[in-house]
Amino acid sequence: MAEPKKQSFLGGAAVLAGAALVVKLIGAAYKIPLNNILGAVGKTYFNTAYYIYNVLLTISTAGLPLAISRLTSQAYAQGRENQKRKLFRVALRMFFVLGLAGSLFMFTRAGWLAARLNNPMARLPVKALAPAVFCVCLLACMRGYTQGQGNMTPTAASQILEAMCKVFIGLPCAWYVIHLGFGLDAGAAGAILGVTVGTVLSMCFLIFYLSRHRSRGLSSDIPDSGGAILKSILVIGVPITLSNSAMSIINIVDTTVVMGRLQAGLHFTEEQAAALNGQYGFAMDMINMVVAFAYPVTMSLLPTASAALARHDTAEVDRIVSTAFRVIVVLALPAGIGLSALSTPIMRVILPAQQSAALAAGPHLRILGIACVLIFLMILTNAILQTYGRELIPIFTVVAGGVTKVTMNYFLVGTPEINIKGAPISTLCCYTVIVVLNLIFVWVYSPEKPRYAALFLKPLAASALMGGAVWAVYGFASRLFGGGVTFGQNALCTFLAIGVGGVVYGVLVIALGVLRADDLRAVPHGKTLIRILRLR
Repeated sequence: MAEPKKQSFLGGAAVLAGAALVVKLIGAAYKIPLNNILGAVGKTYFNTAYYIYNVLLTISTAGLPLAISRLTSQAYAQGRENQKRKLFRVALRMFFVLGLAGSLFMFTRAGWLAARLNNPMARLPVKALAPAVFCVCLLACMRGYTQGQGNMTPTAASQILEAMCKVFIGLPCAWYVIHLGFGLDAGAAGAILGVTVGTVLSMCFLIFYLSRHRSRGLSSDIPDSGGAILKSILVIGVPITLSNSAMSIINIVDTTVVMGRLQAGLHFTEEQAAALNGQYGFAMDMINMVVAFAYPVTMSLLPTASAALARHDTAEVDRIVSTAFRVIVVLALPAGIGLSALSTPIMRVILPAQQSAALAAGPHLRILGIACVLIFLMILTNAILQTYGRELIPIFTVVAGGVTKVTMNYFLVGTPEINIKGAPISTLCCYTVIVVLNLIFVWVYSPEKPRYAALFLKPLAASALMGGAVWAVYGFASRLFGGGVTFGQNALCTFLAIGVGGVVYGVLVIALGVLRADDLRAVPHGKTLIRILRLR
């Protein structure tokens, strides 16, 4: 069977964004009932297994799939079929070894790993999740290979399949195991079984897909040696992995500093410090949920821009990068400003059973809403620099931001008048440092210099007007409905304000010409949207 048609940059991004939305909705259908089944103690066992799992995955899959995607797209653009096939074989062997080693380590040392996190009862969930490391490593390799050919559909389908298994296998297993009278650790292991089965089925799906869509055409190109290919993967992938790992490590150090300053510096008890840090964590969870939609754009950007660079088509690279900037800015600015304008009402909606914590988390989200815009831009500019072969730069900019964050937290959180309110301030400053440095380096290394004023001014104006409309509508509606005191009244006012804000922003984006016809032409049903919106 012939290979599927290569998708455009925005076409691929749209496919991944749609999948991300579906996966997020399925994830909510999984996590909310799971929390009720396991309770706080069982969820701790579940989370402990995931912490270990995520560390192993970051080491093995954070940057290497992007390297495969980039190298595959270059070979694809140059018509080097033999190079592309050999690249996949070499990468598959490497990921097989990494995944097997990770799974064996996690399974055989489950008790030791759980004890190191001061949670020895998490041993069973750790063991249940261990096989997923092997499967996800192979999944990452196959996804990077298909993305490198401009085809995002297999990745999207496998992600949805993986998420569905959590709901339809993990939840029933958790409930049944606990219903039989086993402990919460066994219940958490049952829930994680759905994750493991999901990775196995997703891996089988991609193996079947690749076998059905394998290119069998003859090619005369001579591929590089296996050693040279492996070196290329590591040269590109390891710096990206270090960049991603740096932020994770900095966040761990940052949490330690915040908790330490609250206790040692301000003499809060451990429970009081945990409660304050948890309020900040609630706001950060909201930000992390939103910024997940930046990744479809960057995952589609890397292979398409890399292919254009391989053809020495600088005009096409400039077009792709400019489009990526416009799409990210159009998404990020209204999301961030909207979260800031409705910070406390939104927190009250998503924390109905913890209204006091929601009120405390609202001011944090007001600051982090602006940081949300910067996180979007950090993710995009990191991807652009990696596309240009400047993989080391994001490591240094992330470390610079991290040092800023940790230092500011030490002084701000340790100040009695500021305490935990210093955490979102330091986060905002952290991402400001990273983004400013990244934008400078993107301008320096871009073949065609990006026009930042043209990219940012109109979306910023539209988002600011939208933010004002949202704030005004919520205030007016809350007064009509009795001040928005009850949960139901607050939810109604919040959703009304969001709806009006969406309409206002949509009208302004069209009126100000923020999006162009070229930006939507490659999106599924884009021509219909262009005709309806009368874009040029």
